[in-house]
Amino acid sequence: MQRFLISLLLMLPGVALASMVPPERLDLTGHWVGVFGLVVFVVAYILVMAEEFTLLRKSKPVIIAAGLIWGTIAWVYVQHGLPHAAEVAARHNLLEYAELMLFLLVAMTYINSMEERLVFEALRVKLVGNGFGFRSLFWITGILSFFISPIADNLTTALLMCAVVLAVGGDNSRFVTLACINIVVAANAGGSFSPFGDITTLMVWQKDMVDFWTFFALFLPAAVNFLVPAALMHFAVPNEKPLAVGEAVTMMRGGRRIIILFLATIATAVCFHNFLYLPPVLGMLTGLGYLQFFGYYLKKTAHREKQSASDADGEAGDVVAFDIFRPIARAEWDTLLFFYGVVASVGGLGFMGYLAMASDVIYVQWGATTANILVGVLSAIVDNIPVMFAVLSMNPDMSIGQWLLVTLTAGVGGSMLSIGSAAGVALMGQARGKYTFFSHLRWTPVIALGYTASIMVHFWVNDAYF
Repeated sequence: MQRFLISLLLMLPGVALASMVPPERLDLTGHWVGVFGLVVFVVAYILVMAEEFTLLRKSKPVIIAAGLIWGTIAWVYVQHGLPHAAEVAARHNLLEYAELMLFLLVAMTYINSMEERLVFEALRVKLVGNGFGFRSLFWITGILSFFISPIADNLTTALLMCAVVLAVGGDNSRFVTLACINIVVAANAGGSFSPFGDITTLMVWQKDMVDFWTFFALFLPAAVNFLVPAALMHFAVPNEKPLAVGEAVTMMRGGRRIIILFLATIATAVCFHNFLYLPPVLGMLTGLGYLQFFGYYLKKTAHREKQSASDADGEAGDVVAFDIFRPIARAEWDTLLFFYGVVASVGGLGFMGYLAMASDVIYVQWGATTANILVGVLSAIVDNIPVMFAVLSMNPDMSIGQWLLVTLTAGVGGSMLSIGSAAGVALMGQARGKYTFFSHLRWTPVIALGYTASIMVHFWVNDAYF
């Protein structure tokens, strides 16, 4: 059990530090600090999983855990006369988090801006007006998530589709819960067969482990991963229709143009990474600048909106000009801080020296196939980004088929738990109280069935790559 726990927890972020860790790095795997770090992390994650019952926001325990882990690491290094080694590692860890946090912040700002402009409310009215029931909407949002995520990335897609589900579902918690689970599974599956559909696929592509077009060999296994659990969850979705809306909802001025700017932002991020080899977050932040300038335009021309309202009902009313800092302030900060706690905590565990131990146990002793399937299981417990960092840092000698397998499992394995992927964590914040860890956990066996089926299909259709 202890060996499994170590293998489970140690394939985590700080692995990216391997290339820059000073030669005097200490092996703390047998030190009391290592054991202490593992215990603190496990306790923190138990509190995260119990959020539904304790009502303790998930960011709090992992932030404390991060401080305790890095504090004890630094204390040991100071005692050994190496005061700056832990500092260098921690700064690199913070850089990793900053890229993720800023990427998320821009995506959330656009989602909040579209919500403020009544984009999702107008879409909800249109969907309800077309007579779609909850079951049809369940499939529509799932299929859209599957096909949008290869282009827009799974996290952004999940946030977008969840906003639609919340607008359509209203107070029907059962529909919202099942639709959110379906979105997470579909977005993660869709992102796994595209080089820029997920951060993990980007990493594999950037390391030249798999070339651009070979990723699309995972399309059929990814589709199976989405369709199997969706088909089984279909029967649990309420066979009802959303309440009809009594009046039409008109999208506020600028709503459509914000959608276009959001697509332009995603395109900028993809182009920055694919053609200029820059971090995607730089493209996202550039896209935030698009929105800022457009917000300035809307603010300076707010009199047109007031005049339009005056012409419609005889009085100007309380028309509020668009302010970019309102949607920024409404970002899900608990989720952003949770990511900090996780990245920093597991980065500290990785810096303690557990990566080499995990590499020997998983890839040398167990073999590539078993290891790569386990990677998917690990990514359900810990975000797939640090897990893939670990695999790439280990750099095991594998065939293209095995690299495709680990790309698939790392991408879709995180769907088995809500905390296993950035999409799931983000939706827990966005659909707070309706989509929770335990509501997702109830459907884990069904999602695991899809996970197993997708692996079998991969071995069948991509046999030539092994």
